[in-house]
Amino acid sequence: MAARTGATPEKPGAKRLDRATIIAAGLELAETTGSASLSIRDLGAKLGTDPTAVYRHFRGKEELMSALLDELTLRSLAAVTAEPEQWQERLRQLASATLTEFARYPAVGQEAIVLTTHGPGELDAIELMLDAFSRAGLTGDALVQHYALMATHVLSIAAGVARARAERTTTATATATATATAESSPWFEGPLLVDPIKHPHIAQMSAQLLALEDRELFMLGVESVIRSAERAARPS
Repeated sequence: MAARTGATPEKPGAKRLDRATIIAAGLELAETTGSASLSIRDLGAKLGTDPTAVYRHFRGKEELMSALLDELTLRSLAAVTAEPEQWQERLRQLASATLTEFARYPAVGQEAIVLTTHGPGELDAIELMLDAFSRAGLTGDALVQHYALMATHVLSIAAGVARARAERTTTATATATATATAESSPWFEGPLLVDPIKHPHIAQMSAQLLALEDRELFMLGVESVIRSAERAARPS
């Protein structure tokens, strides 16, 4: 049978592609390169097929990145093991796993700043957060606002951390350091050399500032939203 007009023939011996195979290869590529972007050309090479074959399953790169991002959200949700009644711990577990997954796959994680996936992972994450804050005793606007605060904090900070990881992680060391850097990385790079007369507070607090770490600050923000929900749910 003749090939369809305009179709790109697959290379001899190429894998039979489907969405799941492409997503798995895309995440593997994102993890091993540690790059701030994912190349369709590199993805095609990894799959052993012409890069344009990817577009038989995804309408464009944005749809591919959305699918990859949603897969990271599904993996983060899988790390939530606390019972629904332990709503604070469920939020902590989801947030912590999200940061770990985004830092492990920085080219994908950073897309959370600009992409809304509308996929099963995103919808399940929204449902989990709404359920958690509902169990805290929130309703109406307060419920929705605390969900939005948590989602904004987790996605924006985790995506920013992922981008920073990609910018300073080399290809040779990306796989070895991805998990470690997700656990501990300084907020400031290098010493804070300032004029103590012009910047007295920085000079005085330089040791404490240099001791700040990404994950610690990230989780501190999560705790702040949880504490806010507890206060808002108390009878006035």
